[in-house]
Amino acid sequence: MSRKGQSITLSVSERDKAELEAIALEFGMKWGDEPNISKLIKAIAQRELIVGKNHDWQDSRIRALHRCIAALTDIGQVEQAEIIANLLLERSELSVPMRKEIEGFLNHSRPSWRLQVDHYILREQPFQLSYQDAAERVFNFTVRYAKITPHEKRQYLDCWCEETEGNLDIPELQHNWCFRLDNIHEASVTEITQKWFSNLDEIDVEMHLLNRLAFAYQSKPEDKTVEWIPDKPKVKQVIRRVSNTFWFIREIMQYSSDCIVVSPDNVRSLIKQKLITLCQHYDLTFD
Repeated sequence: MSRKGQSITLSVSERDKAELEAIALEFGMKWGDEPNISKLIKAIAQRELIVGKNHDWQDSRIRALHRCIAALTDIGQVEQAEIIANLLLERSELSVPMRKEIEGFLNHSRPSWRLQVDHYILREQPFQLSYQDAAERVFNFTVRYAKITPHEKRQYLDCWCEETEGNLDIPELQHNWCFRLDNIHEASVTEITQKWFSNLDEIDVEMHLLNRLAFAYQSKPEDKTVEWIPDKPKVKQVIRRVSNTFWFIREIMQYSSDCIVVSPDNVRSLIKQKLITLCQHYDLTFD
């Protein structure tokens, strides 16, 4: 025999009902094409969505962050201004005029396709991304995971895509793509029925840090291990999760004399080749 589902009755105003439906849509809780409040409540009960305080910021903090949006925009740091704007929009303390002002800033600063991408990332909804480059070539990617990441003062869409053709990274990471957002002037973004992944593909890279770098190094969120090597005085071992060797190598090359990549061999080989090319540029040869 099938079990009958338990039911509850919610006593809420039409405005609160509309807000709950909007939240349900935002997180993809739907029955067909319509928002489903029951799915939203179930997700909260099962800890898929976490409910926390959203009304405990002081006015001084709100005002300071609001001023940062204008200050960052004035110096051309629009991406950072957008990050703060989105942070403020998540707060319930905002007055209606301030909320409308911030929403207007975001709507004018980002194209519609970017708004769709942000929406799908928030909902953990896979999507199809199609865009045309400067050479008028059209690219199509099936995105199963994505996040907006700053790399060297620019914002990029780091994503896991089913397509791998043309990706020059090592085989373990060829599903990972990195698109510079300000180079995409127009794109088509559509929802697809697929499973959302929890992260990019990653590999573990082991590094040994020497000399002053070993003492000055500050752990990063992607580091799995940071510890001194017992039988090698003044040498620190770092094991880091890496999803893109291009950005990883760009970072460590500035410390190349004090940073040795130990494994894996394919990443170590990439660095060796860069060092060989550098020596050739300066007419250096070694036996």
